Amino acid sequence: MNRAEIARVLDYAVLKPTHALRDIEEACRQVLENRIGALCVLPPFVKKAAELLKGSESRVCAVLAFPFGASLTEVKVREAEIAVSHGAEEVDFVMNIPLFKSGAYEAVRRDVEEVTEAAKRVGSRSGVDVVVKVIIETGYLTPEEIISASRLVEEAGADFVKTCTGFGPRGATLEDVRLIASTVKKAKVKAAGGISTYSKAIEFLRAGASRIGTSHALQILSEAPL
Repeated sequence: MNRAEIARVLDYAVLKPTHALRDIEEACRQVLENRIGALCVLPPFVKKAAELLKGSESRVCAVLAFPFGASLTEVKVREAEIAVSHGAEEVDFVMNIPLFKSGAYEAVRRDVEEVTEAAKRVGSRSGVDVVVKVIIETGYLTPEEIISASRLVEEAGADFVKTCTGFGPRGATLEDVRLIASTVKKAKVKAAGGISTYSKAIEFLRAGASRIGTSHALQILSEAPL
C-alpha cells in the first residue's frame, strides 16, 4: 500500500490524558495534510475536532466508556448521543469488561446494542451513517472469550470489533486479528494497540484488519512508499 492508501485506513489516536487542546489542533492539521481516515479523540475534544475537520474526508471518532467499558449502559448511551451530536461520525466504545468476565453475556449484548442504536439514531437525524466500533480488550480475554465477545459484538449490530484500547495489559497480536476475522461474518476488524510501524500495519491488514488504530500514524506514513 502506498502512503495515500494506508492513510485512509488509519485511525489516528490522540487519547492520552496529558493531550491538551493544542495537541488536538495540531493533530487535526496533520490529519488534513495527510488525508488520514479518522482522528480519535476524547469526548471533551469532539466538538473542536469536528469544527476543524469539517468539509474534509477525514472523520472524527469519539472514544467512549474508555478504557474499561464499566459505565452503566444509560451513561454510555447518553455519552454516545452527545458525542454524535457534537460531530462525531464514528464511535469507539469499550464493552463492559467486568460484566463480560462475570459471564453476564446477555447484559453485555444489550449494552452494545443500546449504545450502537443510540449512536446511529442520532447520526441518522443529520444524515450521518455513524460507524460503531466495539473494543473487546483482547489482552484480558482467552481465545475462547475473544470468539464469544466477537460474536456478541457482531450480533448486537456494531460495525467493527476492535482489539484493544492501547491502555490494557498488552496490544493487539496477529493471532487476535486472525481469530476475530475468522469468527465474524459481517463485522470488520480494527487492530489497535502497539502498532507503530508501516511494516507492522501491513501485517495486521494482511491478517484481516480493515482499520489500524495507532498513536503513531505520522511515523507509519513517513515509512510508507509514495
